[in-house]
Amino acid sequence: MSTDLERMGRQAKAAARALANLPTPAKDAALLAIADALLEQQEAILAANAEDVAAARASGTDAALIDRMLLTPARLASIASDTRHVAALPDPVGAVFDAVDLPNGLRLHKRRTPLGVVGAIYEARPNVTVDIAALCLKTGNATILRGGSDISRSVAAITVAIGAALERAGLPATAVQSITDPDREVVRGLLRLDRYVDMIIPRGGAGLHRFCLENATIPVITGGIGVVHLFVERSADLERAAPLIHNAKVQRPSVCNALDTLLVERAIAPALLPAVAASLCPAGVELRCDPESLAILADHPAAQGWRVVPAGPDDYGTEFLGLILSIKTVGSLDEAIDHIATYGSGHTEAILTEDRAAAARFTAEVDASAVFVNASTRFNDGGQFGLGAEVAISTQKLHWRGPMGLEALTTFKWIGEGDYIARS
Repeated sequence: MSTDLERMGRQAKAAARALANLPTPAKDAALLAIADALLEQQEAILAANAEDVAAARASGTDAALIDRMLLTPARLASIASDTRHVAALPDPVGAVFDAVDLPNGLRLHKRRTPLGVVGAIYEARPNVTVDIAALCLKTGNATILRGGSDISRSVAAITVAIGAALERAGLPATAVQSITDPDREVVRGLLRLDRYVDMIIPRGGAGLHRFCLENATIPVITGGIGVVHLFVERSADLERAAPLIHNAKVQRPSVCNALDTLLVERAIAPALLPAVAASLCPAGVELRCDPESLAILADHPAAQGWRVVPAGPDDYGTEFLGLILSIKTVGSLDEAIDHIATYGSGHTEAILTEDRAAAARFTAEVDASAVFVNASTRFNDGGQFGLGAEVAISTQKLHWRGPMGLEALTTFKWIGEGDYIARS
């Protein structure tokens, strides 16, 4: 490998020590300097991005992926604005909690501290470079970033701007480092840099998450893979159900908390499904239906304009990330919960119901990072939860679960204070 990961690790660890005790105003000043630098170096960043986009087009990359790669003056201005927003968020580092005076004379509390060095591996979104760098800096963490090879020029240009801003703010530029080497072995090497890196956050598809889990000697925060279900129970308000389902599927179909599978209790399927089709199909959604829901929709008088097809064996348990929705009728709450247990990814699940007991069972038995009652699955988001920003949505159960805001990038240490006391 041409990339000297050992050197990058040492530099990141040293930078993390410098950041760990940095006062909040100094971190916020650095973030504001980064926002300014992104705009000051807009020409160089957009030129680098244009090269990445041109190469992607030449290689036949699909339009949706190119759109995720693309930076424009408006998008860069939005990234800078988001960075300023992070500077305005409360700083969790140094917070004291769970304080107690013990009978043995020890005064004990927990103090929130940075993780240290965070490694992030992501795919075709150059904005993630700034998102993760900003959140890590706010929480006193150094970071080593590795964007996809298809955005390597964009990542390099953005990192230059960030480094210049850090130096201007009196901080080490090595607090944010990027790997632009396209060699996949470099990723494997980063995943094993446990002497220096404290956590790995992958941002991308299932293949990337699996690669990180199988190759890392560092804790990996997995998530972002959302096979999302919404169950409409027989007592649900059907008049309000269809608009909510439309929101969960159509508002932004390419994201991880968008709806993938609609489960409908058999008793209400004939009344609900035509309204769902009438709402979704004009928006371009293809409905992939089990035999029961297909029979209801295919024979409906308005079906001529609907894209309704039989569901295949892979249409349940699939994250579509587009205008496709699988539908299945179920006989009961038990059957819906069983289906989610079989096909869900632990990301986001929801129920529409007026039955408090059904809602209580669903929230208790469904295993996911967020479970909603009578609300769109699109709410599983750091901004919507009031966290201000997020680096990922974790589907794990250790360290963190759900949207990872600033607090998720910290840990804590126990602080014990005494008056020269010795243990008896």
